[in-house]
Amino acid sequence: MSTARPPVPAPQEPIEPQELLRLGLGAEETCLRADAARNRARLLEAAARLVAERGADGLTMEAVAVAANVGKGTVFRRFGDRTGLLSALLDHSERKLQTAFLTGPPPLGPGAPPAERLRAFGAAVLRRGVEELDLQLAAEADAGRRFVHPARRVLHQHVTLLLREAVPDADCELLAHTLMAQLDAALIHHLTRQCGMPLARLEAAWGDLVDRVTATGRAPDAVAAAGSGDGAAPAQAAGAAGAADADDLG
Repeated sequence: MSTARPPVPAPQEPIEPQELLRLGLGAEETCLRADAARNRARLLEAAARLVAERGADGLTMEAVAVAANVGKGTVFRRFGDRTGLLSALLDHSERKLQTAFLTGPPPLGPGAPPAERLRAFGAAVLRRGVEELDLQLAAEADAGRRFVHPARRVLHQHVTLLLREAVPDADCELLAHTLMAQLDAALIHHLTRQCGMPLARLEAAWGDLVDRVTATGRAPDAVAAAGSGDGAAPAQAAGAAGAADADDLG
């Protein structure tokens, strides 16, 4: 006996595209002089190089000062402490990602169907997650602030907007949280470093998930070929086909 599908709740507040760039930064950030902005960018570039070379644990205010050829006091005045520096690094990365999906070329940017944009978005976030994994884990917000962090809300709102275009009858706000869970830094760490899964497998799984959610679909053989890290899926498919042939012969 089938049951009626519960009504989808209306969103509490309308989400407008222009809200996506509001990361909650202070007024000081928008009033930087051109030279101060260049100096800040130079410090962030030096910090990013250090994270790439040594990991987030090797990032110190002193090391950034040496790498950028400035006094240590300059780094402290700009970022306050190491936590502030880590947050600024992530913000710099978030801004680049936002620029790409808000104004960049399709399929990540505007101009492609919503399902294609969702696929491209997840692939971009996964690639960034692998490249900046130590940094993202080090700056991870605690459980009480994780889902209200401005950067997290920006990404969630973007996914929600695309889902509303692709599946308007769904509870897109909750569905966006479900999709975003597959892009979580802690999960990426577990899958890539602890389980040894290649990035290509994660990207294929994301594309398959988007296709199933939006009912767009791709060729199953292509998804299986890209997503199987150990050949188990093709082997299982071959075994099932062999069993079916045996039944037919019997």
